[in-house]
Amino acid sequence: MAHGAFLRPVRLAPSSALGRTCHIARPFSTVIDAPLSAAAQQVPPAAPSKAGSVFRDAVNATGPRTNWSKEQIADVYNTSLIELTHGASTVHRRFHDPAAIQMCTLMNIKTGGCSEDCSYCAQSSRYDTGLKASKMVNVESVLEAARVAKENGSSRFCMGAAWRDMRGRKTNLKNVTAMVKGVRALGMEACVTLGMIDAEQAKELKNAGLTAYNHNVDTSREHYPSVITTRSYDERLATINNVQNAGIHVCTGGILGLGEKPQDHVGLIYTVATLPAHPESFPVNALVPIKGTPLGDRISKGETKTIAFDAILRTIATARLVLPTTIIRLAAGRHTMREEKQMMCFMAGANAVFTGEKMLTTACNGWEEDKAMFDRWGLRPMEVQETMGGKEELAEKADDHPVVAEAQSSDTQPATA
Repeated sequence: MAHGAFLRPVRLAPSSALGRTCHIARPFSTVIDAPLSAAAQQVPPAAPSKAGSVFRDAVNATGPRTNWSKEQIADVYNTSLIELTHGASTVHRRFHDPAAIQMCTLMNIKTGGCSEDCSYCAQSSRYDTGLKASKMVNVESVLEAARVAKENGSSRFCMGAAWRDMRGRKTNLKNVTAMVKGVRALGMEACVTLGMIDAEQAKELKNAGLTAYNHNVDTSREHYPSVITTRSYDERLATINNVQNAGIHVCTGGILGLGEKPQDHVGLIYTVATLPAHPESFPVNALVPIKGTPLGDRISKGETKTIAFDAILRTIATARLVLPTTIIRLAAGRHTMREEKQMMCFMAGANAVFTGEKMLTTACNGWEEDKAMFDRWGLRPMEVQETMGGKEELAEKADDHPVVAEAQSSDTQPATA
């Protein structure tokens, strides 16, 4: 809902392979409104730099850039973890309030029955996971859940539906836009993940006031075929392109623990770092193995290892240095981390979490648990106006009412003798 070896092998522990990849013909196709040619995806060559200067330049960055090379990102990723996390913390404090954590709540508005073969997902109709498919929930139940989330401190409400795409779902899209409008009316940010969407559907969601659209690339381009065969990497990028062109913020990240290697973490970050604009948010998921899914069964048999914490921390810190203004979200799998590990992630640049009763089909840290943790460590929920979308909305209001904005600005200026 995703290249040779640039990494220094002496610093990295080998991970188990998934086994030989079977290449099968994809039975699905989707119209791509904004096709991405190979030439368009080429990144301009970066200027040569001295050894170690890539990391130093990243630490001293004054803004984001989109011309990263894989070699440069690998150089950052392979920095000693103590230096890497310190550098990431430095950059984090330059661009973000380190005490502010965005609290997001995710609701499954349509469960199961998805035709995709994502090898990690319980919602695929191809696997026997014991999950029962259901129809889309009604608008009022979603808005009631959003009200509860807001009362508990969440500022973003996310809605997910288990679909491959939105073709032929006009009624469903109408209901989703009603949900988005209702969530926005509560003063919250609204995010949806509905599978692939075309340009017109993206515009309709934008007109409803959608803040962000989630569409993860999951892993590196090279490892992706080992995880999913029913949707291509370029189809994912095309949806992201449609979302960006519609003026909606992009939320895209990946899942760690899919049997990938460290260079695939580099490849994942490279994909999002070389988009036309960096995503508004970058979710980092740690695979939650689910019995009945191919990856869940491989892990239970010991054929694939669960992701080590140091790899999660290294990926977060690298992402913070490469994507300095992006919100980095600790997503699925956070409930398995001890509190001190979560804090290490926050110190290395993560500044958003999913909180509430449940994520789509997996466990989630609860509001009360997070509130207690925040109190212990001096953290606070991020306000809506502190996010990228919130700042843009304030700027738009200032443009629409410059006299009022000027007066408000004058009111906040300190008095002078």
